[in-house]
Order: sequence, then C-alpha cells, then structure tokens
Amino acid sequence: MNASATATLATRGAGTRRRPRDWVVDTLLFLAAVVFALLVIGGRLESSTPPPTWLFTADVIAGAVGCAGLWLRRRWPVGLALVLVVFSTFSETVSGALVVGMLTVAIHRPPRTTAAVFVLSVVAALMYVVLRPEPGIPAWLLFMIGLAVQSAAVGWGLFIHFRRQLVLSLRDRANRAETEAQLRAEQAQQRARDEIAREMHDVLGHRLSLLSVHAGALEFRPDAPAEEVARAAKVIRENAHQALQDLREVIGVLRAPVGELPQPTLADVQQLVAESGRAGMRVTLREETSGPAPDLTGRTAYRVVQEALTNARKHAPGAEVRVHLAGSAGTGLRVEVRNDAPPPAAGLTAGPVPDPGLARPSGPAPDPGAGQGLAGLAERVALASGRLEHGPTAEGGWCLSAWLPWPA
Repeated sequence: MNASATATLATRGAGTRRRPRDWVVDTLLFLAAVVFALLVIGGRLESSTPPPTWLFTADVIAGAVGCAGLWLRRRWPVGLALVLVVFSTFSETVSGALVVGMLTVAIHRPPRTTAAVFVLSVVAALMYVVLRPEPGIPAWLLFMIGLAVQSAAVGWGLFIHFRRQLVLSLRDRANRAETEAQLRAEQAQQRARDEIAREMHDVLGHRLSLLSVHAGALEFRPDAPAEEVARAAKVIRENAHQALQDLREVIGVLRAPVGELPQPTLADVQQLVAESGRAGMRVTLREETSGPAPDLTGRTAYRVVQEALTNARKHAPGAEVRVHLAGSAGTGLRVEVRNDAPPPAAGLTAGPVPDPGLARPSGPAPDPGAGQGLAGLAERVALASGRLEHGPTAEGGWCLSAWLPWPA
C-alpha cells in the first residue's frame, strides 16, 4: 500500500459534502445507535433492580449526546471516539454509538491510531464492569461480551480500510499505467515519424539523384543530338514516375502496419546496382554470401548500398564504384561500397554511358542536406546492432562499409 492511498483515506470525508450514499449510511447508523439506546433504557425501566436515579439520568444523557455526536464522526472520528470511550466507563446506552465510533476510526484512520483507541476502549470496558456490575452475570463474561463486540467492529472497519486502500492503490497504478501507455504511444508515433523520414530520404534521395544527373547533363549540353535528348528525357520521366511510386509506398506506412509494406531485401541489391548502371554509373557488384539474409539485415544492407550509390552519384560523378557483399550465417554480413576519385574531365562521363550518353556538369550542386544521409544511416545500422564506418581512401576516393549481424 502506498502513502498516497493512506493519505487519501485519512482525509476522505473531512471537510467534504456528504454524498447521498453517505447520508443514507449515516442515518442508518444513527438510527441503529438510537434503537439500541432505547432498548437499553426500556430494559432498565422494567428491571427489578434499576440503577440509582442520578446514574440512570447520566446514562441517558451520555447516550443521547453520543448518538447525536455520530453526525460528526466523519469530520472528527478520533475525537468523537475518545469522548464515547469516556462515556462508556459508566454509560450503557452509549455502547451502540461507541461501536459505530470505533468502526469509523478503523475505516478512516491508520491502523496505529485504531489500535490506540481500541486499547483505551478495552480499559473503559474494564472500568464499566467494575463500576456497574450486573447481578447474576459474572463480570468477566460481561467484559468478554463487550470485548467481542468492539473487536468485531474494529476488525470489520480494518477490513474496509484495507480494501479501500487496495482499491485506491490499484486505481493509482491504473492511472500511472495509462499515463505510461500514452507516453509509449507518443514515443511510438515519434519513432514512426523518424522511420518515415529515413525511408523518404533513402528512397527519394536515390531517385532524385538520378534525375539530377540527367537534368544536369541536359543543361550542360543543350546542343546534344535530339536522339540523346530524347533518351535522357525518357530516363527522367521513368525515374520521376518511379519516385512517385516509391513515395506512395513510404507514405503507406501511415495507413498500414509496417509488416504489410513491401520492404527491400538483400537480393534486391542486384536490381539496385543494375538500375544505377543503366543511369550511367560505372558500378560493379561482387557478392559472396551464402543463403538469404534475415529481413532486418538484408533491408539494412540494401539501404547502405542505396545511400552509398546516391552519395557517389552526387559527389563523385563519373567515378568507378565497387560494391562488395560478403558474409554468412553466424559470421555476419560485411557491406562495402568503394568509389575512386572523380575523373578530372569536367565535361564528359568516364567510360561508356548506356542510357543518355550525355556529358555531365563539372560538379554537383550544393546539397543543403549533405551529411544527413550518413547520420540517418548510422542510426539505422545501430538499430540493427551493426557498425558503420566511412571516410576517404588513400587514392582520393571514398569508402563506406558496414557490418551487420547475421544470426546462425
């Protein structure tokens, strides 16, 4: 049980308006105490040995005050119980009100306070059997009856107390769990947004870099033959159409679970390399893998190669690019993409250009998002429990390599 639940129980009913249910309960308890007091008074009046008049009068007054005080039991339960304990040392009619008072203390106050009041009530019961012995009834039996009734009231009150405390604790836990669930949902949404951003960068960056290459070639060679211009325009149109298709697939994550979306695999790297080759890149693939890689490993390897080819196309136009995939189950997958230094010729592409055959511009346009792709790629590799390394080579080129786990 937590402290907040105990504090809530301790302050419940203090200074707050009674609900209809509270009025019903208080009225019933008040009437029960009054009926008990009236029965005791009637029994004493019919007794063959009535108590002295002054004692009977004091008993009745104490009983009336005790019953009326029950309307204050929610605001001052301990104070009322102590007054009733004092009255119970000589008054018999206050016994019903005392039981209600003990029950209230046990419900609304900590067990330590309840125990202290209960001990005082036991002492008061001893004083009563000494001050007012009943003819024909042993004092110990009278004391045990009073002790049993008070113990039952305290026990029932403690049961209600701990039950309410448990309910409050469970409610508090439920509220905390709901808050934590909401936070987890917000974090999941943020992760989904980050994933969409990475997918859009990886997919569209690759397509748009192809468009940039061919559009730049058209700008640099406005006097190119009509056949070459038509071929370049066709490549631009096809890649623009494919970029739209890729964008629809990426945005589809907002409408469908990620598992239902088409995801690239390690086998798709061949198609990626072939597509870059058709766009005019001098790229070769050497694959030394055994069997299909796991989904996460294959998808991450595909994104590594895709980002490396995109960067090579933007920052080293005309350079030769070599893609190397090697690994097996149990040893991991090594992905390496290495490109040479771009050729010094500013106007023409090095080697044959199968698609447009147009010369390229002398250098890539400034990219406002430069560096963001590698940062996102490093995060993607880290999420796959892999390692990413990149940097310039001694020959003036660039190398991007990653190691990804491949469980046995």
